[in-house]
Amino acid sequence: MSDMQMGAVESKFADIIWEHEPLSSSELAKYAEQVLQWKKTTSYTVLKRLCDKGIFKNEKGTVSSIIARDDFYSMQSKRFVDDTFCGSLPAFLAAFTSQKKLSADEVAQLRKMVEDYEGGE
Repeated sequence: MSDMQMGAVESKFADIIWEHEPLSSSELAKYAEQVLQWKKTTSYTVLKRLCDKGIFKNEKGTVSSIIARDDFYSMQSKRFVDDTFCGSLPAFLAAFTSQKKLSADEVAQLRKMVEDYEGGE
């Protein structure tokens, strides 16, 4: 799992897969050409790299995810907090909010998340 990272361009490519899966590798190459202006060979190279990382699979020319988008980004967020803030979510929130004021809606959403967590939901 340590190699399960993506750069910005890989993330855009992955989003194409997540939005359209399952899809054929040729369909994926067409989407990547339209959205990213990539050649077919570039799409196949990046797809292989993401399959090697265990994020996607390409079975008999059909591409689908092994890890759902929300699960992938959840793992990435946890890794970031672990690596950068010694696993402390309060330390992350303190750093985040020191540069960005939360809106009333964001505060309400955070309160609801905490209440749901405390309620066991």
